[in-house]
Order: sequence, then C-alpha cells, then structure tokens
Amino acid sequence: MATFLLEVGTEELPASFVSEAIAQWKSKIPAELKEQFLDNEGVEFYGTPRRLALLIKGLPERQPDREEEAKGPPAKAAFREGKPTKAATGFAASKGVSVEDLEIRDTGKGEFIFVLQQIPGRATAELLQEMVPNWVLGLEGNRFMRWGDGDLRFPRPIRWLVTLLDSELLPVTLENGSEVCVSDRTTTGHRVLHPENVSLNSATDYTSALKKAYVTVDPAERKETILSQIAQVASSVNGHAVVNEALLAEVVDLVEWPTAIIGKFDDEFLQLPSEVTITEMESHQRYFSVRPSAESDELLPYFITVSNGDPAKSALITQGNERVIRARLADGKFFFDADQKKPLAEYLPQLEKVTFEASLGSVREKVSRVESITALLSDHLGLSAQQKQQAVRGAELCKADLVTQMVGEFPELQGYIGQKYAENSGEPQAVADAIYEHYLPKGAGGELPKTTTGQVVGIADRLDTLVSIFSIGKLPKGSSDPFALRRAANAIVNVVWEAGLPLKLQTVLSQVIENFADGREGVDAVELTQQLTDFFSQRVRTLLQDGQGIDYDLVNAVFGNDADYQARALGDLLDVRDRANFLQAIRNDGRLAKIYETVNRAAKLAVKGDLGTDALDPAGVVDAALFEQPTEQAFYDSLQTLLPQTQAAQAERDYSKLIAGLEKAAPTVADFFDGDNSVMVMADDPKVQKNRLNLLGLLRNHARVLADFGEIVKS
Repeated sequence: MATFLLEVGTEELPASFVSEAIAQWKSKIPAELKEQFLDNEGVEFYGTPRRLALLIKGLPERQPDREEEAKGPPAKAAFREGKPTKAATGFAASKGVSVEDLEIRDTGKGEFIFVLQQIPGRATAELLQEMVPNWVLGLEGNRFMRWGDGDLRFPRPIRWLVTLLDSELLPVTLENGSEVCVSDRTTTGHRVLHPENVSLNSATDYTSALKKAYVTVDPAERKETILSQIAQVASSVNGHAVVNEALLAEVVDLVEWPTAIIGKFDDEFLQLPSEVTITEMESHQRYFSVRPSAESDELLPYFITVSNGDPAKSALITQGNERVIRARLADGKFFFDADQKKPLAEYLPQLEKVTFEASLGSVREKVSRVESITALLSDHLGLSAQQKQQAVRGAELCKADLVTQMVGEFPELQGYIGQKYAENSGEPQAVADAIYEHYLPKGAGGELPKTTTGQVVGIADRLDTLVSIFSIGKLPKGSSDPFALRRAANAIVNVVWEAGLPLKLQTVLSQVIENFADGREGVDAVELTQQLTDFFSQRVRTLLQDGQGIDYDLVNAVFGNDADYQARALGDLLDVRDRANFLQAIRNDGRLAKIYETVNRAAKLAVKGDLGTDALDPAGVVDAALFEQPTEQAFYDSLQTLLPQTQAAQAERDYSKLIAGLEKAAPTVADFFDGDNSVMVMADDPKVQKNRLNLLGLLRNHARVLADFGEIVKS
C-alpha cells in the first residue's frame, strides 16, 4: 500500500481561502477516489498561508479489474432481420467487444442490447497524474487572479508543486502561458526561520520534514498551539484572553509557525467603550483582547497577537505592534470624543443626505416611516403610553449613529455606538437599548432583543424594509437577496416567538402596506399584500421545518390548503408555532395515529357537502329526525360532547383537550363508517345525504381547530 503527497506551493494566500479550499477538497477528493475504485485508508488535508496539501494513505498499486454492464440502443434499432446495424456495430466498437458479445434483454420498457465488459484496472500512479490538475485548478473562490502571460487562475501565483507516490516522483505539469510549473520533490520551509528549500525523500516524511523547517502544516495543530500560547501569555498578566472564534480561524490560516506575544496599551484608552477597543484590535489588527476573568466585561490594557516571525525577535515585534495599536486607539478616542460634542439627536438632519435606496429616498425618510410603524405596533401590542413614547423615540434615533465619525470608521459598531451616545446624551435607557437591539439578531441563531422597545423598533424597521423594497419589485430570487429580505422576515418571526408577542402579523402587515401605498404612485396595495403574505408564509414554513424540527406535512397541515387557513397562520404567529409543535408531539407519542384514519376519512368525504368550515355546533346543522341508524345518533351525541372541549381548546390554546375529545369520538365515528349499524353516507335521499355529510363536516371542522388533517401524510 502506498502514500501519495500533493502540495501546492503559493505566494501568501488569503486566510479565508485556505479553509475554503480544504473544505472543497474534503468534499470532492474522497468521492473521486471512490469513483475510481481506489480504496484507501484515509485522506489528510493540510493548509498554511503558503501551501495546500493532502496525504492519501493506503493506496493500492492499481485499480482492481472489474466487470461493467453497459446498456446500448433498442434491439429493433441494433438488429434488422437478424443482422446487426451500424447502431450495433458502433456500440460494440465503442465498448471494445465484438457484435457476438452483445446480448438482447427485455427491460420492461422494450428490448435493448447489453454487453458485459471486462475492464482491467489502471495503475494508481497514472490515475493520480490525471486527477491532480483537476484537484488544483478545480478549486473555486472569490477574487481569483491571473499572473504572467497565461490564463491560469488561482487566488495567488502557484510557485511550486510536489507530487510523490511513496518515494516516486509523479510528473505533473501546470502550464500558465510561457510559465510552466513542473512538480518536484522540493518544498520550502518557513519564509523567515528556514528560507532554504526542503527536499522530501518520501511522501510519509512530509509533516515531520516541514516541522523541522518551522512549518506546522496541520491547521488543527496550529489552532491548539495558538490557544495554548494565548492562554499562557494572558495568565502572565493575570488575565483571560477573549477568543473570538472567527478571528481565531483567520489567525490560524495567517501563520505557519505561531508565536503568541503580549503587548500593552495606555490605560487612558480603557475609557473607551470596550466594544470600540475590541473592534479596533480584532478588525484592524487581528489582536486578541484580555479581560481580568472570563466573567468580567472590563478590559485589561493588554493585547495578544500571534506572530509568524522569529520568536527571538518577539520583543521588537511587540514594540511595533504597540505603536500601531496606540495610533489606532488614539483615532478611536478622537472619533468618540468628537462625536459627543453634540447630542445624538442633532445628527438626524444629516441622515437626509444618506440614501436608503435610490427610488425610496433617504435614510431620514425611512426613519420617519419606522417611527409611524413603531407607533402602530405599540398600539397593536397594547404597550403603555410611556413604552410607546420610548419606542417611538428609539425609532427616531435608531439610525442617527450612521453619520457619526466612529461608525464611519467602524460600520460594524452601528447600534452599539448609538446606544452609548444616547446614554451619554441623557436619553432613557429603554431608548438607548432600542437603538442597539433593533439590529438583533444579526444573523441566524444570533442574539435576540431582550427589551420591548428593542423588539418593537426592530420589527418596525424590518417591516418597512420589506414593504418598501418589495414595492419596487426587488424581490429575492434564488440565492440572490441583496437586501437580506429573507433574513429580515426570519428575524421578525423569531423575535415574536422568543418574546411571546401577541402580534397579528397579517393585520399589521396590511396596515403598514396601506399607509405606505397612500399617495404613492405605482404601488398596488392588494398585489403587495399578497406578495408579502406569500413571502412570510414561506419563511414561517421554513422556520418551523428547519428551525423547530417539524415534519413537512405537519407544517402543511397548520397552514392548510386555502387562503383563509393561511391567513389564520399569519394572523397569530404564536398559535401556528404552538399548533405545529403540538402536532409533532402527538405524532411522536402515537396519539395522532389513533385519530388520523377517522378524522382524515371524515374530512375527505366532507368536501362533498357544503357545510362551512366555521360550524362546530351540531344544533341547527344536523336534523336528528333524519337519522336512520343508531350510529348516526351516537355520532351526533359525540359531537355535542366534543363541542365544549373544542371551545376550551380554542380559548385556552390547549389543544390536548381537543385531541382527547377526538380520541373519545373516534370509535363512534368508526362504527358510523364500518360498524354493524354503519351507514351509506351518499344516500339516495338528498336530505339524508346532506345530514350525514354535515356530521362529517362538523368533525372535520373540530379537527381544523388544530390542523387541516387532509394535509397530513400517514406515518
């Protein structure tokens, strides 16, 4: 068994591409090896800023010999009057067999010709030489570049290539115009610590040989080294390193031989809000900040950087980094101090010069709409006068920090800076919190707003974005969603669910659209309402299925197959979530199976009648004088017993009461269909037929309080 090494040596790669390339190889290469019948003992993937590499262990010398059956053209096209046609001879030639080896076989879709081929296995070395160029040049990513006079594209110029099968060099060539990269057994060590070339005797020497040249090729090993080192240097100042996972992943792919070093900045910069300091360090310098403990929100005047240079020069490297961070923090302090020379509210007029969207006006105009929607939501949710006032003020100021110098330098601090400036301007805490929290969540699974003002302003801002962008026809298409409209809708639903807000989305959405369309030419409120209704329905369906883990058919059941039932789902987002989760629970514990057959059978027959879906009380709908069998009376009595249970389930949103009633009624309904005194629902007498269909319609309607059982697929 052999080991194969591939190393692609480059100029310094973007850190993000290293992990992306490894992920692509992990997805692609094992599958390709399997397709080529090259069993192996596993593939190891490596990457640093200057190289991408892989080791395939336990490869056979060659593919196994194998038999493959090939299907050819229809027999009637391959043979005429018993003689082979060009179709038969051509197929046989393409498979390297004679016409006599062809076999006619009936496939059920007609007769076709087949042939069983004996395929000898190819040498592994030969296959690898063919696959390697595709592995290298098949990588995808952003901002690929060309160099020299060729058309070869890669994130950075390729400078060397290593391809070893055990100790044998497999020649592979990458052509780039007049520049040709031919594989060798020579790689390079660390650019500073070991600038000399490294000659590899065997593929199995790879990781150890490069470690001697001060290169740790395994990203996981570098990550552990970095974590250990930054914890150690943080403890040297009695601190705890703040490890941002995204920053850690980036740093891992920025170094080949990591050395964590700690530096200090002036205590005066601790007066800055901690997020400002952390953002300065992480976003611009790739530094880790230090806190007194894991539980503390304060910062210590230290930073940790991971050097890729000579550890012996750490003191000099530290001095350089200290000069840089001092300048960065001084800029931040200047912006922070300069911004606060006037209250946050005085920045509002500047928003008139910031465009929200070319055809929708300025951010200031958007803010005015958000204020109106916030007031509408406050009344809809029954907020107190004080809560409404604070929410509307929060909406008024929610975008003011966009025109401050600090956010101009660090856009990722929007909201946070607004909160700090609002606090320092004497605004109520609820207003300041709304400015920060209205941006939450910032992504899937992100932190959700905790205050009522933050929740309401966040929903208002997103509703305005959705309505206004939809009004100009810029709907999401496929994977394209430049205005993050799917994320906005998801956020509204998740905030409502998390906070338990009694938001009637359909009602509010219609009012927001009506207000937006009033006096605005070219906006069809009816069409816009339908578009956003469908859009929100899809988002809620997706969140229930993917986020809540609800089976797809149960999601369909709580939405039903008609517009009124869908309107009910969007009319009460808490109820649709609770119904879906309850349905999943009774499917899992078996209660759904006990009533499914009976209710579904009744629902399917009930559509032949004309009973409305709102009727629940049998009185006035069913005429007992038309009963011909005792099972009809028993069915009627069970519906009367079920009525108060259904009404209680509706009022208390406790659907277990409805299910208990349906379970009790199920045997009676089963007797109505199949018992000794069963009836023919579609009786000859139209009055009797309608009476029986109404019985079934009532049962269906009781079940519809929970779900449209016609959409449920039997487990």
